[in-house]
Amino acid sequence: MKLKLLCSVSALLFSTVLWAMPQIGQAAPDFSLVDSKGQRHNLKDFAGKTVVLEWTNHDCPFVKKHYQGNMQALQKEFTAKADTVWLSIISSAPGKQGYVSPEQADQLTQSRGAMPTAVLFDESGVVGKAYDAKTTPHMYVIDAKGLLQYMGGIDSIPSTKVEDIPKATPWFADAASAVLAGEAAKPAVSKPYGCSIKYAD
Repeated sequence: MKLKLLCSVSALLFSTVLWAMPQIGQAAPDFSLVDSKGQRHNLKDFAGKTVVLEWTNHDCPFVKKHYQGNMQALQKEFTAKADTVWLSIISSAPGKQGYVSPEQADQLTQSRGAMPTAVLFDESGVVGKAYDAKTTPHMYVIDAKGLLQYMGGIDSIPSTKVEDIPKATPWFADAASAVLAGEAAKPAVSKPYGCSIKYAD
């Protein structure tokens, strides 16, 4: 009986650790993903740099809204700053909306004038789930110490209308600017909006 109880408790603890949600001010979940060029990237490789994570799906209307120029402008603004990298992550599983080949990812980057540091593939969804990424877009900011400082929406108006972008509070941009200035993001957590991430079944 005691052994059975011990096993049950151990299983519960393991489950809790496995599905622990990322926490602001705590170490961001490490990962190792391959980009569209075949190069592997580990989060720990970016120690000393501010890291932006952008979950994306080119077929999502909410992503299309921001890729009418807003996302490219943000990528250009923040990657131009010293010691800042921008990683676009695709967690769409093969055969599901948003999944692309490395070649297609590069074509999208070029045709849209996008400027991420790299486009990473998370076909298994392990990294997306570790970050509790729910939508496209879903934005994260990790500081130079590897601590998660922002997670949430790109802005405050959950619509597919481009004309709403100037009216919205730019939650992500404000957070990223604050982190780069050594200040706390306010808010540090916000509700993301967009299409659900098309994880593997």
